Amino acid sequence: MAKAWHGRFRKPTHPLMERFTASLAFDCELAREDLIGSRAHADMLAAVGLLSATDHRAIRRGLDAVERDLTAGYFAFNDADEDIHMAIEGALTRHVGEPAKKLHTARSRNDQVATSLRLWTRRRIDRLDARLVDVQRALVSVARRDHDVVIPGYTHLQRAQPVMLGQHLLAYVEMLARDRERLADTRRRVNRLPLGACALAGTTLPINRRRVMKALGFTALCSNSLDAVGDRDFVAETLAALALTAVHLSRFAEDVILWTSSEWRLARLDDAWSTGSSIMPQKRNPDLMELVRGKASRVTGALVTVLTLLKGLPMAYNRDLQEDKEPLFDAVRTVDSALECLAAFIPTLSFDRARAVELLREGFLDATVLAEYLVEKGLPFRTAHAASGTLVRLGEDSGRALVEIPLAEMRQAVIAAGLEAAARLFGSDLHRRLNPAKTPATYRSEGNAGPCELRRAVTRWEKRLR
Repeated sequence: MAKAWHGRFRKPTHPLMERFTASLAFDCELAREDLIGSRAHADMLAAVGLLSATDHRAIRRGLDAVERDLTAGYFAFNDADEDIHMAIEGALTRHVGEPAKKLHTARSRNDQVATSLRLWTRRRIDRLDARLVDVQRALVSVARRDHDVVIPGYTHLQRAQPVMLGQHLLAYVEMLARDRERLADTRRRVNRLPLGACALAGTTLPINRRRVMKALGFTALCSNSLDAVGDRDFVAETLAALALTAVHLSRFAEDVILWTSSEWRLARLDDAWSTGSSIMPQKRNPDLMELVRGKASRVTGALVTVLTLLKGLPMAYNRDLQEDKEPLFDAVRTVDSALECLAAFIPTLSFDRARAVELLREGFLDATVLAEYLVEKGLPFRTAHAASGTLVRLGEDSGRALVEIPLAEMRQAVIAAGLEAAARLFGSDLHRRLNPAKTPATYRSEGNAGPCELRRAVTRWEKRLR
């Protein structure tokens, strides 16, 4: 079949050139959006008198037939079709003949593909937002279920202070909320109509872009025709938002991998979400989490691909932009499937309460509480920090927890360190403070990792996600 642009050429396209430049294998993903955009374009052409009522009906009938063929799997893809837009136009021509040739009036593939890609991206952002909500709900449900579990919090991967497990999980809910905000903000800029910019300069024909804008649910027009066809900021923005989402999912996966390891033994993987070894019968591997962690690199790579693609392009449309779709499609599919799996996986994760208590016994997680006890009694924080550190060293040397060191011995140790002011402040109530399992209940600052704030946060998130 002759190319849409064959008129000025004397030779057919070389087969190697045709194979190398074809995008149909991947941009067929845009078929639905191309049909939606084509219907709106045809309606507008009829409304402004550029398409007769008879031709308009024929085109609408033909587009419906093409959609049925695509849905049923009967659509005949032709290797000579350069892309999905030409494939659909060719199929439309086979269905209705001459009227199909009028559909491309006041339209270029440049603004056509930009419109289809924006429609596709908008739809997938909405779906990703729903997936993010599903994962948030799963995390909140576990925070509610295991509301009384206290675990060590870590900095530098060293035990730091006791925290409620639920608050640890809700930290990821906060991250995913920011991901949703970024996607929503990106969606506003995605939701601008390029159709009507044609190749780059607009058209001399009396089209009505705003009619198409309203029909397709866009909230604004791309106001500069050159920018309309050359802009792929919305692709880069979407990928940037998804790259950060993938990083957040990777961090959560790393936590689960650590928690379920033989060294931590804090959590256990459900059989349905574990894999084994082909040689070691005892293995229970967190392959899902490892792949969530690993696939973050693909999404980050997609962002780098598109930014590199765009950095040297002159105005306006260039064929290089064909290369924006595969990284976008792949990143969206990757994040979408990871979110779908995590929403189902998270509620199956079970935590070992006895092991949580055991982990709290080591690492001097109440050292900060001891320092703050002295601050409450009037000691400067740096002096209190030094006194607490002195007692931690004593505990390490003698193999005892802070609560196991008698009060007299504590006083003697800090006096020997030249901290007599601290020694005078140790009272009989000190040892009651030194219980990591109960420490979170004493946190007072807003947003802390204690049980009262956890209850409030769970209730707040349940309401927001309802």
